[in-house]
Amino acid sequence: MLHTHMRSRGLLLVITGAIFWGIGGTVSQKLFQDHAIDVNWLVTVRLLLAGCLLLILQCFRKDYAHIIRIWKNKNTAVQMIIFGLLGMLAVQYTYMASIHYGNAAVATLLQYLAPVMIIVYLLLRKQTAFEKRDAATVTIALLGTFLLLTNGSISELSVPGTSIFWGLLSGVSLAFYTLYAIPLLKVFDSLIIVGWAMVVGGISLAFIHPPWQAEFVAFTTEMYMYLIFVIIFGTMVAFWFYIASLQYLLPKESSLIGNLEPLSAVLTMVIWLNEPFGFFQWVGMACIIGMTLLIAFNKKAAPADH
Repeated sequence: MLHTHMRSRGLLLVITGAIFWGIGGTVSQKLFQDHAIDVNWLVTVRLLLAGCLLLILQCFRKDYAHIIRIWKNKNTAVQMIIFGLLGMLAVQYTYMASIHYGNAAVATLLQYLAPVMIIVYLLLRKQTAFEKRDAATVTIALLGTFLLLTNGSISELSVPGTSIFWGLLSGVSLAFYTLYAIPLLKVFDSLIIVGWAMVVGGISLAFIHPPWQAEFVAFTTEMYMYLIFVIIFGTMVAFWFYIASLQYLLPKESSLIGNLEPLSAVLTMVIWLNEPFGFFQWVGMACIIGMTLLIAFNKKAAPADH
């Protein structure tokens, strides 16, 4: 009974996180297209502010000493820097670079090869056994994401090799981000891990793209509202909930259910930005929801070593 309750909590966390991540992507697109916000500036600001807010939130939950404890041990401090740069920052930057050189459809498709990479890695490390269910969920997830983002048209995927390169790196980064966090989660709260990872990533990027270099006088109330949503819900809550779900679900499950992110992004674009929605996109949506239900009702699954 306790396992079922914990699993339900994990599913709720990853589903909510993925939905906010997707909506945050659509709101970011609105900022890029209608308000000419620089991509690099937004990534820097969202990481720094969301990270600081998470650490402040942790201060209210536990004392200050609990937050800095991660830096007092050399091993965990090094792990935190690696996770912040090769996990958090890499996921953000490679995805944006793939969009910049190609388009969002290809970038998202390649990023969501991460579940396949995770399953292959765990199989090679003999940390998991291959099941028919794995093949089914991965196939449904990839097919659903492909149809959702392209409406079945291969021509949507014609992009430069640079975009494919950054997109594949994005998938590797997401797989690394998912797996590398697990040992840290056994020792520290998810709030601390995500908060510090964002601060580390944000500070390193701030040297290249200083967050104070922006035309703030030109910012409208609408822009500030969008920025607040992207920082709090599209970044802070999305990443925190995704990492927290790993305490209750298997890494391959959390990464697969993350496919709800492109679904929520596309649906938001259809409803809010009045983008067209085709027949094959409905089929893709059904695949992703079906895959999520397949994982949710898998009674045999259990969190790895938690």
